[in-house]
Amino acid sequence: MVNFLFDPSQTPHMSASEIYKQFGVSQSTGSAKSKQVRDAMDMYQMDPKWSVPSRIDENPLAWMVSINGFIVDVRNAPRQFQEEAFRKGLIPYLPEDKQK
Repeated sequence: MVNFLFDPSQTPHMSASEIYKQFGVSQSTGSAKSKQVRDAMDMYQMDPKWSVPSRIDENPLAWMVSINGFIVDVRNAPRQFQEEAFRKGLIPYLPEDKQK
């Protein structure tokens, strides 16, 4: 699962069986094909590349970087680390700049 489409607490939401029905395929075919797409696109749950911009702030994986071998939320790191992570394209923007 890459997104939260199947979570009824989210809007929009739809069950997998409803999607398969709309496409006119069986559940086994729908599951197999969706796995093929995820594998081909190298997608994983909460993948920042597939987050909509309005939700990127809430995606913890968009902010995780390795600093000296430790995985940290760069929003809590000193500005110099944030600037380097942004320069390398590891984070979507500088957190302090967005808050202004």
